[in-house]
Amino acid sequence: MRTIRAAAAATLAISIAAGVTGCGGGTSSSGGSNDSPKTLTYWASNQGPSIEADKKILTPELKKFEEQTGIKVKLEVVPWADLLNRILAATTSGQGPDVLNIGNTWSASLQATGALLPWDKANFDAIGGRDRFVDSAVASAGAEGKDPSAVPLYSLAYALYYNKKSFAEAGIAGPPATWDELVEDGKKLSKNGKWGLGAEGSNLSINIHQTFVLAQQHGADFFDAAGKPTFTSDGAVAAVKQYIDLMAKDKIIAPGNAEYAQNQSLTDFAKGKTAMVLWQAAASTFASQGMKPEDWGAAPVPVASGTPGQGKNINSMVAGINMAVFKNTKNIDGAKKFVKFMTSDAEQKLLNKTYGSIPPVKTAQADAAFSAPDLAVLRDTLAKSAAPLPQVPNESQFETAVGTAVKELWADAAAGRPVTTESVKARLEKAQQTMQQ
Repeated sequence: MRTIRAAAAATLAISIAAGVTGCGGGTSSSGGSNDSPKTLTYWASNQGPSIEADKKILTPELKKFEEQTGIKVKLEVVPWADLLNRILAATTSGQGPDVLNIGNTWSASLQATGALLPWDKANFDAIGGRDRFVDSAVASAGAEGKDPSAVPLYSLAYALYYNKKSFAEAGIAGPPATWDELVEDGKKLSKNGKWGLGAEGSNLSINIHQTFVLAQQHGADFFDAAGKPTFTSDGAVAAVKQYIDLMAKDKIIAPGNAEYAQNQSLTDFAKGKTAMVLWQAAASTFASQGMKPEDWGAAPVPVASGTPGQGKNINSMVAGINMAVFKNTKNIDGAKKFVKFMTSDAEQKLLNKTYGSIPPVKTAQADAAFSAPDLAVLRDTLAKSAAPLPQVPNESQFETAVGTAVKELWADAAAGRPVTTESVKARLEKAQQTMQQ
């Protein structure tokens, strides 16, 4: 999932408060209909290097679906910066798609609007059964104890990508396994105008993803068991400070990264300006920028000590893209057929291999194509050491509030202003107050 703008979060909060029921296909039926059985509209999220690249990848597959079913799919690839706002507008206007992609961290928030088709046993059975999907992927498709609001489509996790040439020149034998090692290596690499680690300080979602993982490693969370925000707990404050200290104290991230929000850190990495970056499935982007597979490596994201695993050694959030259906679609049967097609073994292997992601479908994930070293890191992380972001109705507000607080702290670090435990706690306290208004 990518950046969520503040306006989107505010709109989402209003939608939830109003108890909105979506009108995806413009019909009044609450369970969908088959008024237009030969057509579907699909909003795909921008997964590749460009929107045009996504169209080139998806169009042949949609044609294949049409040949199999007689159902024509009208495709629109929506940029991530616009996607959530577009979805929210559709839940109230009735002018939306039949099927759409959503970032998995939005699942519980959009579920609360009532706009999306719940994936109960009957609906899962229509696409081959819930058991086909990896448990962690389904867990990120809606609030615990409720039928998921979407079906997993592409699974992602974070890895530490490192530039092999930069490491060799600095005399570093291999990637760091702990944060102390990463800082030590980063200092060796931060010389002569080059930097040890890249970041996207103005990308709210990435701020959340990284600080969530660090909070887990500190034994903390951003919400309690009742879903109330606990942003100022000692563990949460320590996690945010540790992240910002990579620039403020350790000085292994360039100050200019505080303004990055459009994947500039990947470009810096590809150009050799930075030696490491924390990212989800970066291989296709590196290739598009001229890097060869032998130029870089991928390793698990560091932990405080030991090896990645459960408990305090969580090292990634469960990232990914889910596929949802507006429950008032004009082609409910066709929508389910399309979800079944896109989550079939053949399509899962093809699309996830193309995008460099991991299939959330178990049988597809077992394919040898996903045993390449970098993909094996992502696959093992998802299986052993990833945790879903809090599945609470106001999750997107959380991303905006805390993500903005972290963005402001990056700006402090870049400007040379002190980043202390007290200043971090003050920013997070302000974010928590915003959430509670």
